[in-house]
Amino acid sequence: MARFCPLASGSGGNSTYIQSGRSAVLIDAGIPYKDLCERIAAAGGSVAFISAVAVTHSHGDHTAGLKALINNTGLPVYATAGTAEELIAENKVPRDTKFVFCDEESAEFGDIGITRFPTSHDTKDSCGYRVNTPSGSCGICTDLGVVTDAVRRGVAGCDLLLFEFNHDIDMLRRGPYPPHLKIRILSDLGHLSNASAAAEVPFILSSGTKQLILGHISRQNNTPDIALAAARTAAMLTGAKAGEDFLLSAAKPGMSGVSVF
Repeated sequence: MARFCPLASGSGGNSTYIQSGRSAVLIDAGIPYKDLCERIAAAGGSVAFISAVAVTHSHGDHTAGLKALINNTGLPVYATAGTAEELIAENKVPRDTKFVFCDEESAEFGDIGITRFPTSHDTKDSCGYRVNTPSGSCGICTDLGVVTDAVRRGVAGCDLLLFEFNHDIDMLRRGPYPPHLKIRILSDLGHLSNASAAAEVPFILSSGTKQLILGHISRQNNTPDIALAAARTAAMLTGAKAGEDFLLSAAKPGMSGVSVF
């Protein structure tokens, strides 16, 4: 069985450790290197197993710990050419970083294969990832303002999916954020609302997903309970029940435990 370990999820940092056998990859490194090591160890994994760090995009909540991680381990970065360009320009990686570009094809790292799919966000070449292992597949899809057909193709049939349920629209509109930030979040290049994400739940479940983890939940404009209720309601409209037909959970800002698939 493969192991899926959300180490952090949200605007304070994002990182997920995925292990199959003694092969592992890290998706994003948005928390300090020390915290990454401690949380991976607490999840029963090891930094020594990691073959590459796949970066979804260059924003700091996905890259804050990346430079220190590479300095300490020498790991290659799996990313698009556009993301690599931004990481270098913003001094978020060492100058001698080895990149494995994912613009065209998937890559293999031991037992693990990774394929990207494009997402709609306000940074160059933002993407999500589908990770295939001998025991099944998982997907990570956050930081998108709108769900496109490319996204649906990317996540379809994943046994386990971490999917963005960022904000409750009413909470965001009534909340303390300045107008320009609210406009950004609500735009097609921002973040996915509970309503927009829940509208995709019937497709996600019908495609074969058995474990759905809600991710990148805003601390200011959402709560796990509100996001989970939206997902449950959408599932029930199709006749599916969380806990019976599929597993439903919410990723925390800190480590969220281990799921197997």
